[in-house]
Amino acid sequence: MFVNDDERWAAVQQRSAEADGQFYYAVRTTGVYCRPSCPSRHALRANISFHLTAQDARQAGFRPCLRCKPDLPPLAERHAALVAQMCRLIEEAETEPDLASLAEASGVSRFHFHRIFKAQTGLTPKAYAAGVRQRRMQAQLAQLTDSGKVTDVIYASGFNSSGRFYAQSNGALGMQPSAYRGGGHGETIRFAIAQCSLGAILVASTDKGICAILIGDDPDALARDLQDRFPKAELAGAEADYERVVAAVIGLVEAPEIGLDLPLDVRGTAFQQRVWQVLRSIPAGRTVSYTELAELVGAPNGARAVASACAANAIAIAIPCHRVVRTDGSLSGYRWGVERKQVLLEREGAK
Repeated sequence: MFVNDDERWAAVQQRSAEADGQFYYAVRTTGVYCRPSCPSRHALRANISFHLTAQDARQAGFRPCLRCKPDLPPLAERHAALVAQMCRLIEEAETEPDLASLAEASGVSRFHFHRIFKAQTGLTPKAYAAGVRQRRMQAQLAQLTDSGKVTDVIYASGFNSSGRFYAQSNGALGMQPSAYRGGGHGETIRFAIAQCSLGAILVASTDKGICAILIGDDPDALARDLQDRFPKAELAGAEADYERVVAAVIGLVEAPEIGLDLPLDVRGTAFQQRVWQVLRSIPAGRTVSYTELAELVGAPNGARAVASACAANAIAIAIPCHRVVRTDGSLSGYRWGVERKQVLLEREGAK
């Protein structure tokens, strides 16, 4: 690709970002060299020469364009590095940095920083900081001893007041902080294991709604998976009234188009919950690529991040991560097995 000057000139005319790094073009009348995607006004073809590397262009006597900065890494890489640096700053700060402080540290305006950060992560800096506090809260509650106090976690997690802590804790944990700190201690989780066309299926619920739908070949392995998630919760075997919930989930497996009219107890980081919410809006019979899903989430450069969120989903089918495929339409990994993913998509009539 871009092996001759005609292809290179066409890429320059189209301002092709795909050509960046493949070659550079220089303008004799201005004495500068640029990336193919440079937004500057195009010069006449007769005044342009092509160079395979930036060093070649400099050795020919050209200086880097001040607009596209071809002597620096591509803009997308610079933005990614900047956001990664600011994410570390947020994670290491004892209290949440405000937008002005982050923008000053990044060397750009507040508006520009806010736009770059959201484009890279799919979250605003404030939402990302909230996710950091939630993860701290989860980790510190899990380590808290029986004699420890939840109030000790409030300030260590970066919350400025107990009111803000309790306002966000239930949504992030799915249970009271005092229950979460002991791996679900004091929390009752009802569950049942049944058989469906995909194999063994475990359905579990808290008082808020379904918290897990696990699928596999070994019922005992599914029960151990649930126990690992809530090691100190009281796991209650199926009662007669819970059969209705299990039947509804199995009905969803066999006929996805009917949907699931039951509440879910969804727990995860702010970004994971955003991905899962978008997944639930994808109708049966339709698939999206990881890149398309990242765009729907609002993080066009976050394909890997959304893939990680899909892998972390513990509520199979109801949060339909099986509807996410590779860009070419082929099937990628699936937590519950690629074969099950193929069966589900065929059952939904996905193309």
